[in-house]
Amino acid sequence: MSLLRYEPWALHRELINEFNRAYERNADASSGATADWAPAVDIEEYADRFVLHADVPGIDPATIEITLEKGVLTLSGSREQAVEQNGVERRRQERAVGKFLRRFVLPDTADADAVSASGKHGVLQVVIPKRAQAQPRKITVTH
Repeated sequence: MSLLRYEPWALHRELINEFNRAYERNADASSGATADWAPAVDIEEYADRFVLHADVPGIDPATIEITLEKGVLTLSGSREQAVEQNGVERRRQERAVGKFLRRFVLPDTADADAVSASGKHGVLQVVIPKRAQAQPRKITVTH
């Protein structure tokens, strides 16, 4: 037997989120913002590194620009509009197109010289090692 969590307001919350996303896209476009959308990102911290996973489906990882300047990691790129197919009568488009941008301020413990990135199955993975001196060290107590 499995338990299901009942969330009576989940659909309402999703509708509000969709309105917010639409409003933010229009507000950003009118203000001349540098990005049309931002990819969803998960961040994990380990004893020796930080790992960032960004959802960028349909984007060639080689075209994503990753920069690190003054402790700020920036991910940027773009997803182009799909080519219009003949005969389409209706279309619902949920995937954002255009330029994307995400910025992250890295802690002082990050080793900026050893950052690496790879992409696979629509997920960009950025590994940010911690400096050796920043890792916890066990100190033994002597008698």
